[in-house]
Amino acid sequence: LCVKMNLIASTSTFSFFTLISRVLGYLRDILIAIFLGTSVYADAFFVAFRIPNTFRRLLSEGTFNAAFVPSYAGLLAKNKLLAQSFAKNVFNFLFVGLLIIILVAEIFMHQIVFVIAPGFSDNLELVNLTTKLCRITFPFLFFVCLASFFSAILNTHNKFGFAAAVPIILNIILISSLLISKYIDLPEVEILSYAVTFAGLVQFISLIFYTKKYFKFSIDLKLYINKKLKFFFKKLLPSVLSSGVVQINILIGTIIASFQSGAVSYLYYADRLYQITLAVAGIAVGTVILPELSKKIKLNNYKLVQDLQSRSINLCLFISLPAAVGLYVGSYDIVNALFGYGSFTEESVKNTSAALKFFALGIPAFALLKIFSSFYFARNNTQTPFQLSVIVVLINLALSIYFFRIIGFIAIPIATTISTWIIVLAYIYKFLEKDIHKFDNIFFLKIIKMFLSSTLMAIFLIYMISVFGDKLIYESSLKILYLFLIVASSIVVYFLISVLIGSIKFGRKKNIII
Repeated sequence: LCVKMNLIASTSTFSFFTLISRVLGYLRDILIAIFLGTSVYADAFFVAFRIPNTFRRLLSEGTFNAAFVPSYAGLLAKNKLLAQSFAKNVFNFLFVGLLIIILVAEIFMHQIVFVIAPGFSDNLELVNLTTKLCRITFPFLFFVCLASFFSAILNTHNKFGFAAAVPIILNIILISSLLISKYIDLPEVEILSYAVTFAGLVQFISLIFYTKKYFKFSIDLKLYINKKLKFFFKKLLPSVLSSGVVQINILIGTIIASFQSGAVSYLYYADRLYQITLAVAGIAVGTVILPELSKKIKLNNYKLVQDLQSRSINLCLFISLPAAVGLYVGSYDIVNALFGYGSFTEESVKNTSAALKFFALGIPAFALLKIFSSFYFARNNTQTPFQLSVIVVLINLALSIYFFRIIGFIAIPIATTISTWIIVLAYIYKFLEKDIHKFDNIFFLKIIKMFLSSTLMAIFLIYMISVFGDKLIYESSLKILYLFLIVASSIVVYFLISVLIGSIKFGRKKNIII
């Protein structure tokens, strides 16, 4: 099965900028770990940052695309003026709706904190600090949701690079704010919070200018409700839950984790480490295939649709399986090398790596969820993913609450992973039942080869960690460099093994066959 270069090229462009953003995000989190560690100040900031950042992930990582792109692309193919009118109408409704939400949230933020962090209620000082930080960061939600609209415009025109690069702005501004914090007479958590909202504003303005060629920006408070707009919002609300189920589960986990000191921080750092794989294997592939898959479905060519869906699943698993194995095997050393400095103690490393282990087991499921939901979104079907997602969120909630009382915060990554695998299996059942996608013998052979490559890579990784064990201890100042060498060599080994056993082949026209 040939992964044609247009899919690889578009995914690579999206992934390249996303990887830069995630690497800078790690640098940002390393600095946060050094400055704040897993203290109550860190917990307060992560709650304040989690809410708007969750909405950013919900809307910018495929969800808004799922509702907007098929409708906008369809109108664009027929009449550019109709497409422009539809886009303006959607933007104006978003602008007014988000503005109202922000104003209401700012007024009732103290009450909202008791809902999103009920475990803080016994500590009035922590509640007040979290409320203050939430009020500072919440306008970020307004800017980043509108920025997602402009990103969807660009994605429809097959311009994936700048939209993927925009989150880099957030990380650069947050890193800069921490580096200059010692020269500003404000606590680090407040400086970080102001930097979050400022970054949202810069992202929004940047996208306005970059999108001028495709969309003429204007604000019109005279709102027009028509059939196309009703259809869009009818799709948007279910797609928020169905495409963002992993983020919703993590948000639920944050709420429950607030009852245990330091747990919010442990989950935040662990979440950050597996997100880079999810960004490449799930979000990038899912975002890139959506416009193309929508077009192929309209052509009623089942073979082309099946081909594209198969290629996206193969590419997703080829990236996510070794990443899951690697993060599981090297969880402690990875957390230690990236965050084990300053205020981030050895106990913090131990607890964060424990959470990462269980998140790692769910990485292929998290990524596949993005791909599978795109299969339905491309068919303008948001109801099926919505129904499945409601079930999985309820399962996650029940498992998290029940086991949290027994084993503490570690119950949250376990529940998230189990519930996500359940929804992936439910998707596969639906595919077979409705003849949406077929899994043939070639697919299962490729999976076996990927498992073999990942297993051999894991053996190599374990060996390398044992060889450089004394260089990876908590006290080592160069442990991050040794980790980089170990991870880089493990990736090379995985690719070499994949080539040797036939998981990867190179075609005559430089096509990559996966």
